[in-house]
Amino acid sequence: MQFIEIEITKEMIEEAKRKAEKLGKLKNSITRGEGNIVGYLGELVAQKVIGGEIKDTRDYDILTEDGVKWDVKTKKCSSPPQSHFECSVTNYNTTQKCDKYIFVRVLKDHSKGYICGELPHDEYYKKATFIEQGQFDPSNKWRALCDCWNVAISDLNEINTQDTMPSDNAEVSA
Repeated sequence: MQFIEIEITKEMIEEAKRKAEKLGKLKNSITRGEGNIVGYLGELVAQKVIGGEIKDTRDYDILTEDGVKWDVKTKKCSSPPQSHFECSVTNYNTTQKCDKYIFVRVLKDHSKGYICGELPHDEYYKKATFIEQGQFDPSNKWRALCDCWNVAISDLNEINTQDTMPSDNAEVSA
């Protein structure tokens, strides 16, 4: 599995902080608003790779030129991703009207983001396993903070970057 590593710039952090402050605490926020900066950084990292315009609707985050509606799912992490790590969509987001999910991990220090892969909306739920709030996942040593649907990174599609990824700020790592 190849991951796309993106260096996060000071400008990206400043933009994410501005947006997070403006947004405040969302209803059903697992982290009570503390994850907003990481979520916005995830959007900016994804945009660097897939392009498009950030829309921030309830149903999707990025609309690309080909009309694809992408929802970005971001997790804060302490290390680069591994293929057995899981990507999650919370149970209350299952009705989102997006075409694809793109999964991003952002280091806790906000220095780097990693594109883990993507899946079309319907395919995601065919592959996903339902995890109840409080359930422990031994593969990640992680306890679910809410009901969610999980797919291992190894089950995601890699992002085709030949035409979209700028060469000056990204690198692919295994």
